[in-house]
Amino acid sequence: MKIALLIVSLVLLAPSHPRSPDNTQIGNLASTPPMGWNSWDSYGRTLTEEQFKASARWMAKHLKRFGWEYMVIDEGWYIPNPESDPKDYKFLLSEDGRFLPVPVRFPSAANNAGFRPVADYIHSLGLKFGIHIIRGIPRDAVARNLPIADSPFHAQDAADQSDTCPWNTYNYGVKNSEAGQAYYDSIVKLYARWQVDFIKADCIADHPYKPDEIRMLANAIRKTGRPIVLSLSPGPTALEHAGEVSKYAQMWRICDDFWDHWGAWEKHEWSQSLHAQFATTAKWAQYVAPGSWPDADMLPLGYLPKPGDGEPRKTRFTPDEQRTLVTLWSIFRSPLIMGGDLLSADNWTESLLTNPEVIAVDQHSRVNHAVITTDTTAVWLAEPEGEQGYYLAVFNIGDSEQTIQYAWKDLGLTGSSYAMRDLWEHKNAGSAASLSVKLRPHASVLYRLTGAR
Repeated sequence: MKIALLIVSLVLLAPSHPRSPDNTQIGNLASTPPMGWNSWDSYGRTLTEEQFKASARWMAKHLKRFGWEYMVIDEGWYIPNPESDPKDYKFLLSEDGRFLPVPVRFPSAANNAGFRPVADYIHSLGLKFGIHIIRGIPRDAVARNLPIADSPFHAQDAADQSDTCPWNTYNYGVKNSEAGQAYYDSIVKLYARWQVDFIKADCIADHPYKPDEIRMLANAIRKTGRPIVLSLSPGPTALEHAGEVSKYAQMWRICDDFWDHWGAWEKHEWSQSLHAQFATTAKWAQYVAPGSWPDADMLPLGYLPKPGDGEPRKTRFTPDEQRTLVTLWSIFRSPLIMGGDLLSADNWTESLLTNPEVIAVDQHSRVNHAVITTDTTAVWLAEPEGEQGYYLAVFNIGDSEQTIQYAWKDLGLTGSSYAMRDLWEHKNAGSAASLSVKLRPHASVLYRLTGAR
């Protein structure tokens, strides 16, 4: 992709000084899987301030009381012409080489305000504010060798001009050096002044994996003293990197981009299917822990008016597949980041996001793991935090209706019978001496088991 010339440069106002990390205890950051909304699945690079604020108001009214809180602007907030051919993109930078939100799409960013007015509005609703970044330093900043804020360095000192993201060429990579750290410090200081609560960093967790830049970005966040969740994309993050990414980030993607298709999708070979997520989540379940959340990606539910993959549509998932999606994410304890358009959400879509019994599985369970995985069946178990009993998720991942039957001992349970509650249907299902459930293709059920005998 050919990068267009810089169209506007601004000098930021003198920064306020963030609190020292030595005097700030971040602690307990993302102690449960983050829940929120990201703009990519619905708007791609085209999101406007009006759309974002309207979506935030909808979340505050309909979802906040169920735990949904993060509102995240995805890629391209510094591009004034996002619907142009990518080779014609323009970019808005400050005079010290940092991307800025474009006032043509985000009017409150005018007069050097950046995203602070948007963040203040989101916070006024009782929500939290996030942005997407591509790792590295803007190529335009390097071409002009702009100074790096609050440092003796310039962009060419920090940039690794041999390194660009294979699928996004806005930036060069950043050297593992004092100058590279200074650049990451400069952008995160800016985001902290904007009162950002969540950073989704892209082209960093896989293809390619950039551990030095992950570490520098995490160090920059810590220096601000602000509790900012760090989310790494895309996947699939390699299992052997689990210890390293969990040291620096609160979320990391375990798959490539996840879209609304059950099986293989010829249009996008790189896109992860829902069927494939069963094997992926089963491998990653052992790494789930407070503050460290393997991320199964966004929920492409409801209507997708201008999705990042380019085709306006209602989700391709059937109702059974939609419920299966939310059930798997919850029993695995993935972050729950809604991708569909909130403003178009119908009653069914809203019901998927506002079931407190299902959300409790995602937010407050432990020892989550797959106990049965075959070509046509998946069964997961977990335990409620601080309570007796179990959560049991049963999935028909085959293409025909089937009755799934197992003795409790085959699932690792020692009771002879259990009282069962269907969490999606909000009703008790009686006591059972074994598991037996008939499910349509791609359908699922989520139970709470209590009263073992």
